[in-house]
Amino acid sequence: MSNKTALVFGGSRGIGAACVQALAEDGFDVAYTYISGPGDIPERIGAARCAAYAADVQDEDQVARVFADVARDFGDAPACVVANAGINVPPSPLAQFGTADFRRLVEVNIVGAFNVLREAARNVKDGGTIIALTTSLVRHAAPGIGPYSATKAAVECLVRSLAKEVAARGVHVNAVAPGPVDTDLFRAGKSPEAIQRSAAMSPFNRVAEPAEIAAVVRFLASGKASWVHGQVIQPNGGLI
Repeated sequence: MSNKTALVFGGSRGIGAACVQALAEDGFDVAYTYISGPGDIPERIGAARCAAYAADVQDEDQVARVFADVARDFGDAPACVVANAGINVPPSPLAQFGTADFRRLVEVNIVGAFNVLREAARNVKDGGTIIALTTSLVRHAAPGIGPYSATKAAVECLVRSLAKEVAARGVHVNAVAPGPVDTDLFRAGKSPEAIQRSAAMSPFNRVAEPAEIAAVVRFLASGKASWVHGQVIQPNGGLI
């Protein structure tokens, strides 16, 4: 019997790469997308097969092509889709926030997530799972990050509606909203002091490891989460 297939958008590094690893360890064959490069994920993780596909989530045709290519290459539609692809920009007070930066956030984080979630709704197998990555900062206001948080709040609205729309097919839809996570993207441009301020947002005084977020995605993709639906799960180390 062949493995079920998972498709991770934005899976070449950071949280996405950790999701690829976790889902493969849980018995999925895993397809994943990338923009700048496929990363260093091996073609096999244990018994699971992994394959990379170039795709820009801003382009609906590229997103649709990935679903078609995965169905062809793996012999079936994905049973799990993870919408992880997204960007951030340097924080700035709203009064000084650049229009170009805001448009970039909207095009990738909202339009891109819309493209992925729409195709997932059309293509995921009955009884499958759809999981979107957002952020705990939707519920934890901080200066400078309003535009970024707003784009992730929009994704959560899409998730909640989609959960109502595909339930008749037995498809579970949820969001995972981490706090700060130790990735290259998180560290880019941050001073040690800024990283420590992020760590101090948790009473454990550290930021998460990508594998800790992927473990939640792994749970939601499993049969153990059969009664979790339409939820936003916050693995954030007590950022409340």
